[in-house]
Amino acid sequence: MQFSEILGQEHIKNHLIRSASLGRIPHAQLFVGQEGCGTLAMAIAYAQYIVCQNSENENIGQNEACNLKFNHLQHPDLHFVYPTVSTEDVKTKPKSLDFIQEWRQFIAENVYGGLFDWYKILGVQNKQGMIRVEDASEVLKSLALKSHEGGYKIMIIWMADKMNLDASNKLLKLLEEPTDKTVFILISENEEDIIQTIRSRCQVLHFNALPESIITKALVSRENIDEKLANKIAHQSQGNYNKALHILKEDNDELPFEKWFVDWVRAAFRAKGNAAAIQDLITWSEQIASLGREAQKKFLNYCIDMFRQALLLNYQAEKLVYMEPTVDKFKLENFAPFVTGNNITEIFKELSEASYHIERNGNAKIILTDLSIKLTRLIHKK
Repeated sequence: MQFSEILGQEHIKNHLIRSASLGRIPHAQLFVGQEGCGTLAMAIAYAQYIVCQNSENENIGQNEACNLKFNHLQHPDLHFVYPTVSTEDVKTKPKSLDFIQEWRQFIAENVYGGLFDWYKILGVQNKQGMIRVEDASEVLKSLALKSHEGGYKIMIIWMADKMNLDASNKLLKLLEEPTDKTVFILISENEEDIIQTIRSRCQVLHFNALPESIITKALVSRENIDEKLANKIAHQSQGNYNKALHILKEDNDELPFEKWFVDWVRAAFRAKGNAAAIQDLITWSEQIASLGREAQKKFLNYCIDMFRQALLLNYQAEKLVYMEPTVDKFKLENFAPFVTGNNITEIFKELSEASYHIERNGNAKIILTDLSIKLTRLIHKK
């Protein structure tokens, strides 16, 4: 992965190239950005630039062997840590090294992929990934080895906010007393979920969402699609290249979030003054509760987006509306009048709290049933 392959983020590319060229390489950096903005791709490109000592125009030259190892993610000076779960093959104390082949597959398929894509490769159902203390122990072992190239060793920690407390404390000791020519690159979508003592020891770089023009150009050149379609997809992707690829490949059909959302709000409308309709909400809650926890959280985030889009339409901000529902007889403009300044704050609060409790292994059926009953009241609020 080289800087020339990364979409946008020119100001960050230039900063990293310039600082590395001047020999000013911080021992710990934190890349913060939403899914699909290129944090992981940038981390790998930066690692390759440092270890292979590439020039600013990234000519391969005498570093061809080094670059080739990076292209296959098999360079001995490049190390990764990422959330893992127990599986049939790894029943206890899973760690990143146990899933290195799956990790290489994940990056090869789409380096802009998100946590949900990674969990799909792992075959996660009701489990949630975590970075455990066993990973921190492996980090110690890996960094104790001598550098293969005689230069820097790079440790990339993807989704660092998924570290448990034991792993965080062990990593903190490494950051406080770094070994010579060792670079940590932490990547996170939720900076606040990383303990403050670790954040304070990292140089933080914030990544912006990708502009629509950049995503459009990438879709046309890389996916060979019509520019008009690429423009439409780029608008819907909200600066997330991974989301743009999913929209293009119609991967969303695998999980019919739109249909579930429409079924939910229709049942909530019917439930006012109609006790029999409450059973529809309970049935709906059971259906969503049967999904894995990551799918449940992803769906609740989708619901937040739908309510936000309805509010924007209600307040006549049509240019900011990108969702185009396809469910029969459901139109966003007809739904929008029921989402107002009087109920949107409470709706967001209830959806966020439901996601919070699901992440912490609460009973999904009870959480979703409670949420549904509250939605019935809120959606009819004058």
